[in-house]
Amino acid sequence: MSMPYVSAGRTETGHVRRHNEDAILVAEERGLWAVADGLGGHSAGDVASSLITERLRALPPAHDVTDTMDAVEDELLRINQRLRALASDRRVDAVASTVVVLVHTRDLVVVGWVGDSRAYAFEDGRLWQVTHDHVHGDRADETRFGAQTAQKNAGALTRAVGAEDHLFVDWVVHPRRPGTCFVLCSDGINKELTDAEIEVHCRRHSDPAGLIDALVGTALNRAGRDNVSAVAIRLDDYEESHP
Repeated sequence: MSMPYVSAGRTETGHVRRHNEDAILVAEERGLWAVADGLGGHSAGDVASSLITERLRALPPAHDVTDTMDAVEDELLRINQRLRALASDRRVDAVASTVVVLVHTRDLVVVGWVGDSRAYAFEDGRLWQVTHDHVHGDRADETRFGAQTAQKNAGALTRAVGAEDHLFVDWVVHPRRPGTCFVLCSDGINKELTDAEIEVHCRRHSDPAGLIDALVGTALNRAGRDNVSAVAIRLDDYEESHP
């Protein structure tokens, strides 16, 4: 039985970073997708982002949207505690990552996030940002958490998984409308492309695989200053035989 969506994802190191501290999750069979961006200014950002995507993939199926949101949030809280303990053991300030998660249900799409990894929706020829960045001040090439901000006027992350003892996840519930395309991305995408450029690519590429190649390829063809990661999910109609 075919699934009522098509998706694709891709992650690349970029031209400046030595390591890829991003991680993506594409679990179509679960209706679950995520992009996690490990904090490059801290220790083991790749450990944090990989742990998030691995643990979310391992979640058991939930019965309804409320159970799903609770399960994702509870798992992120457990990961937060684990990363705080890891940072303490390593005697570093933080082992942390941002994350954006999208969950597909029968009638709704649910997006949760911590930090500045983004979700966009493209519908009826228009793109808008579903999430809002947990950043205080102006965005910069190097956005770090709190007092770790390197430049005086640079943006400071106000939330990240593993950054503080208490974690708060924001959620948005969106009606399920066939034809809508969602894009999840790390800031390696929106550092190189404006929202207007992302919208143009969404308009040109209805196939998620083509859209992801266009977005990631454009970022890499420019400075590629950060790790570059994106996931796209296009919602389709349910077949009449679909339960």
